[in-house]
Amino acid sequence: MTLLVPLYVHPAADPAAWDALLAAAPQLYGIVLNAADGPGTAPDPAFTAASRTLRDAGVRVLGYVDTDYGKRPIGAVTDDLDRHRDWYDVDGCFLDRVAPGRRELRHCRRLVRSARGRGADTVVLNPGVHPAPGYARAADLLVTFEGHWTTYLRSFTAPSWTARHPPEHFCHLVYGVPPALARLAGRTAVQRGAGVHCAVPGAGPNPWTQPPPLAADGGTS
Repeated sequence: MTLLVPLYVHPAADPAAWDALLAAAPQLYGIVLNAADGPGTAPDPAFTAASRTLRDAGVRVLGYVDTDYGKRPIGAVTDDLDRHRDWYDVDGCFLDRVAPGRRELRHCRRLVRSARGRGADTVVLNPGVHPAPGYARAADLLVTFEGHWTTYLRSFTAPSWTARHPPEHFCHLVYGVPPALARLAGRTAVQRGAGVHCAVPGAGPNPWTQPPPLAADGGTS
């Protein structure tokens, strides 16, 4: 099981959560670093240290950038990319709230080219749903589900075009998962064609305040 972990909590507020990521380093596709709905307006030493420690352990660190479904000006997006690179030395980026439609694909490709030009080795796109097929070729990893566990169980379907890509190209982010069902969530993601996933028990406006149980226990449960 390969985990992409969005951990949207300050390292000083919950150092144990960040330590859990270090213990689970071999399991991780990467972590999403989100200092302030992006890089923030100034470097945060706690995030700088956390990023350095994770990268020294071989963990890929991805800077969070909100695209607001294509509404943010490209200059604002690229400014965030530059700050993540300069302040936190990230390996790539996690472009969130990506518009999934065919008409927006050209704009998304521009953002990906800008990210690559700024040194992003890994670009993850998160429309949170299955987008138009062309998005799969634009990204290293495509998040095709983000939502609650009950929705994941009841309403998930994958379009036929996903079968043309390897499972390692897709990620499912699921919250509201009872801790005892974390491994079931991982197996379900694999069965549904996603080689990368994250399943956390949190819910509400920000469910990503703790690592998944599989990371917190080092994968031994």
